[in-house]
Amino acid sequence: MLSILIPVYDYNVFPLVLKLKQQAENLGIIYEIIAQDDCGKKFIIENQQINTLENCCFSTNTENLGRGKNINLLCSKSKYEYILIMEADSLPEKENFLKNHIEALLQSPVVVFGGVKYPNTIVSKEKVLRRKYGIERETKSLNHRLKKDYDFVFTWNLLLKKEILLQFPFPDFLHEYGYEDFVFIKNLRLNSIPIIHIENSLIHYNDDNSLDFIKKTEIAVKNLHDLIELEKIDTKEIKLGEVYVILKKLYLIEITKAIYKKTKKRIIANLTSENPKLYLLDFYKLGYYCNLKK
Repeated sequence: MLSILIPVYDYNVFPLVLKLKQQAENLGIIYEIIAQDDCGKKFIIENQQINTLENCCFSTNTENLGRGKNINLLCSKSKYEYILIMEADSLPEKENFLKNHIEALLQSPVVVFGGVKYPNTIVSKEKVLRRKYGIERETKSLNHRLKKDYDFVFTWNLLLKKEILLQFPFPDFLHEYGYEDFVFIKNLRLNSIPIIHIENSLIHYNDDNSLDFIKKTEIAVKNLHDLIELEKIDTKEIKLGEVYVILKKLYLIEITKAIYKKTKKRIIANLTSENPKLYLLDFYKLGYYCNLKK
């Protein structure tokens, strides 16, 4: 009935697999759990324990595919009609997590998104930026998600028919992090595939330090630039692109680039502090994007 797919990169995913297996066994459903590390080097021994569990499998890619292609490959290996895409560094908020998702299929046998939350724990100074971004930008109430049903959806904690992902796979030309989710969700919207939102969150335990998150943000902005150049995304579909278009019309691109270059070190100093300002991260992304444009 259900294939649970977990793309992994250098993370111990065994506790998540164990939790999901216990819930699936309690429900008495037909299931499989497939975890696949994208050519990572860490936690291989820990994750190989997954292969000792019935209906569970762990493997490692021989080359780095990127998150989207890794999910595509997981989908091709899966056996069942429905797939549940998970995030490796997460755990279900509720003990009836799988039960809630399966019951939601009665409302919509197509696509179900459960939402995301972040733990209410104190993190070290080096990790404040990622936690703050997650809480303020990614955590949205069910009412908010229901009003904007395609806007705040991630391709994890996402339950859908396998045939949908086969029909609309992740872009195979993206090998880095960023905006692969947007392209996938856009295809659902353009093809009038509805998304049902429920209150059934995953708790995201992302522990990126601030400098790593800034680097990932740069990679994501580069991906956005490439997607726009390839006409896979329209500039005005993304807020960052909209602001760029306005600046271009006002002949302010060069000024923006100059301010970005002059303030870059000070912005990074703030973003790596105990009190990072997300509006500075927004400007950092804008300046970085302007410098990519010819």
